Amino acid sequence: MRMLEWIIHQKVLMMLVSVFIIGIGIYSISHLDTELTPEVSLDGASITVEASNMSVEDVERQITIPLEQQLQKIVGLDEVTSTTSTGESSLHVTFANGKGDQLYQAVESNVHFLMSDIPNVDQVNVQQDGATAAFEFILDLSNGDIAEMTDFAKNTLQPRLEKLPEVQEVMVAGLREQKVIIEWNDDALENHGVTTGDVIGQIQQTNAAETIGDVTSVEVYWDTTFENVDAIQKLPISTDQGDATLNDIAEVSLETEDATADTWKNGSSDVLMVQIARAENVSQKAMTTAVRDEISKIKSAGLGTDMTLNEVIAHADFVDDAMGDVTKNIVIGGIIAIVMLLLFLRNIRATVVISVSIPTSILLTVLAMHVLDYSMNLLTLIGLGLGIGMMVDSSIVILEAIYRKKEQGLSSVAAVIEGTKEVATAITASALTTIVVFLPIGLIGGDSGKYMLILAIVVAITLISSVLIAFTLIPTLAKDFLRYKKARDNAGPGRIVAFYKKVLLWCLEKKRRSLLIVVSFLLVFTFSFFLIPKIPLNIMPDIFNRYTEVAIDLENDVSEEEKLAIIEQVNEQLQQIDDVEANFLLDYDDRFMASIVMTKGNDVTKEQELVTEEIIASLRDLQKTEPIRAVERALDGVSGYPVQIELAGEDFNELQAATKELQTEIRAIDGVVGITSDMDNYSTRQKVSIDEDAIEEAGLTPLQMKDQLSAFLSDEAISIVEWDETKIPIYAKSSTSENVLNETIPTMNGKEELATFISLKTEKTPNQIVRKNGKRYLSIMADVEGADLGTVNKSVQDVLNRFDNEETYSVSLAGDLEEQQDLMNDMLLAMAIAIFLVYVVMAVQFNHFGHPLIVMATLPITVVGVILGLFLTQAELNMMSGMGIIILIGIVLNNAILLIDRTKQLRKDGVPIVPSLIQAGEQRMRPIFMTTLTTIGGMLPLALATGMSADYQAPMAIVIISGLLFSTIITLILIPAIYRLCSRG
Repeated sequence: MRMLEWIIHQKVLMMLVSVFIIGIGIYSISHLDTELTPEVSLDGASITVEASNMSVEDVERQITIPLEQQLQKIVGLDEVTSTTSTGESSLHVTFANGKGDQLYQAVESNVHFLMSDIPNVDQVNVQQDGATAAFEFILDLSNGDIAEMTDFAKNTLQPRLEKLPEVQEVMVAGLREQKVIIEWNDDALENHGVTTGDVIGQIQQTNAAETIGDVTSVEVYWDTTFENVDAIQKLPISTDQGDATLNDIAEVSLETEDATADTWKNGSSDVLMVQIARAENVSQKAMTTAVRDEISKIKSAGLGTDMTLNEVIAHADFVDDAMGDVTKNIVIGGIIAIVMLLLFLRNIRATVVISVSIPTSILLTVLAMHVLDYSMNLLTLIGLGLGIGMMVDSSIVILEAIYRKKEQGLSSVAAVIEGTKEVATAITASALTTIVVFLPIGLIGGDSGKYMLILAIVVAITLISSVLIAFTLIPTLAKDFLRYKKARDNAGPGRIVAFYKKVLLWCLEKKRRSLLIVVSFLLVFTFSFFLIPKIPLNIMPDIFNRYTEVAIDLENDVSEEEKLAIIEQVNEQLQQIDDVEANFLLDYDDRFMASIVMTKGNDVTKEQELVTEEIIASLRDLQKTEPIRAVERALDGVSGYPVQIELAGEDFNELQAATKELQTEIRAIDGVVGITSDMDNYSTRQKVSIDEDAIEEAGLTPLQMKDQLSAFLSDEAISIVEWDETKIPIYAKSSTSENVLNETIPTMNGKEELATFISLKTEKTPNQIVRKNGKRYLSIMADVEGADLGTVNKSVQDVLNRFDNEETYSVSLAGDLEEQQDLMNDMLLAMAIAIFLVYVVMAVQFNHFGHPLIVMATLPITVVGVILGLFLTQAELNMMSGMGIIILIGIVLNNAILLIDRTKQLRKDGVPIVPSLIQAGEQRMRPIFMTTLTTIGGMLPLALATGMSADYQAPMAIVIISGLLFSTIITLILIPAIYRLCSRG
């Protein structure tokens, strides 16, 4: 205690250090980045290779398989999954835990090296998981002429936004591009004795601009590019019948093509979607502010005034809302904690002394966050919010002990030293047990574990800060600032303490009564497990406020007319839902992605989850009348399907049969809806069969036949012109009849139909080929409705157990169910290790093997409180509430530690067992209730929170409050009863 005695006499130093912490803490707050969630480098990477002219089989053979084989050579890669579709290969690699940054570079270099030798590859993109979200600010451009909106978006809005240093990319969907169409006149081509290939060659040679040499050191520049449509029409063409113009053998026109990425707003296609991504190392708020300022300048200049530019979603607003909600709850929690202190202490000066520890501890934590380069985000703020109630625990215990010593007649210095000394062991043990429970958090696998580790570190720093303040600032202030009354009115607490002493005496007087108490609580603990199936289960709560995304998977070979009918029906269904403000649909060939904005403020009639469920149910009704295969939430997990099952095997036919059988059984599970599989996702194509004898007889070759067929079907641009700073493609197409086989081509025997030489056979081809670690597999996907994920998980497991004995194929969970299962296993492991570490700390502190076990008897009763809290509030058992349980392990033991530590001191002084237990309970009852109620008061606003951060705060706070409240009441009876049974005498 020499250090403590030195500290309490250094009042000036303590004040200056406190002022320094407050000042540097405020500085740190102003310099911390703000974002919705922390940016962490996760142990995975995504690879996308685009090759627009390749079939799904060619992409798999030339791109996917070589990439898989190359990547599997990299040491440290746990898994490589791939999805191959027409023109695209998407791979995802998972690294060994903690090796993401190191192995990402190897993956990136290997991919680019291998793809550099592959022809027909258009684009290669490699991105590490956890990087900045692609687009965090989305606008829509509507209520104007589509051509004018396209011109404004391409030539004004997009280039000006992309020039901002805060913006990395601006993508505009729904643009209406202009194109030049050259439609051949087959009769005119034949009369002039020229082929389409000859004419296309002359067009490409003429439409050229290049440096062709120099004269006396001055370069000579050749430019015969087309200046307008008229120049193209009048282009001279050399033919067998002499010169002609292009207009003589073809019809040339300038047309506006359809949207490059079809986009609809509330059923109207006259809309453009502007999606903006921020630059690296730029905060969401900085990017949003810069974009809004630039848009304001554009409007001030009178540009785009005849159209509407509306914000659809801005992540920075979610950040502001979340930060505001959590900050407000922290302030309210702090006020509630201080009020609790005042009610218990009935001493304004004592309340002020302890209250000082709250802002000082917070600012010390913020300073540590600044040093660790953490941002101010949803998780770190929740960590601070959780720490509010716990920050004053150590200060309360020390001040209460000092106060009691002063009442016993000790001088100020002696009271501070003796009071602090009496509880130092208990506080140290309590702090260490609370902190060590966070050490196993790093063992939680998956992406969720990395986010939880940040939360754990912030809470641990908060507790360490509060303990440092409790052992330094509180004793210093208590020495000179506190005023002690000679007598206090203890009538109220006296009656409570007297009643508690009677109850405790009855329980401890005879061992069989103590045994009855223990058995009763064990029965309560056992029966509480029957409530677990009635608690909703999930992985992570939704972070978006009044916004959701839905994927509408279409059936195979849906026509454009059917798509338009679906769009109309989707809009009609969504318009009937009161809380839907606007809906946006983007066409991705075999699916629609719907972005749905909900009402806010006074227009809200239902909670977001209820609105989302109504949206899903309403859109699923369309499956009865429209060619819709499935409707899924696009914000849940990677694919949107919470239920995913994978079947892998060598025999693909057997795999298909097993998938069909398993799909039937899963469909029968209550709560499973929208079930589909990879086998349901296919398209049809026409395969060409060649009559080689007929081709040879006509004096043609298969290569010539291919060129002729390509000329009829080609939709690629033959050249590009640039008019008014806009690049416009030139397309050449034949006046093809409805059946391409009826088209005629020149041969040695005159004109003959293509049907003479080729035939077309319809065949099915998969839209996607999915592989994992080099092996092909099939997936069954389904959504969940009217049931929680945990209940469905159990039913799915029962079905899978019946398929698990097959030798020719394997069945495994994937998606949210797999992640939930892995998460539960990791959480249980983390809890087991945390409990062991807590035991080690207490065993060392108490220097006893048995006393820690008595203290830890609190944990089963705490579980009862947690189960009751989640059941009564119907809060989800998810990653956040699981984190609350781990935190709770450290908190609930503090009260038992205080009780056992004081009992041990009294026993050491020679007091018998029962009197020592009663005296310890009497002396520790007030600090136990004070610390418990201040902790609960500090967390109460988090449990009652509304707004977008509520789903993150509430489950964790509910777990801590219910577990702590229940365990505290029980601890005062149960712990003495167990101690009585385990002690001799």
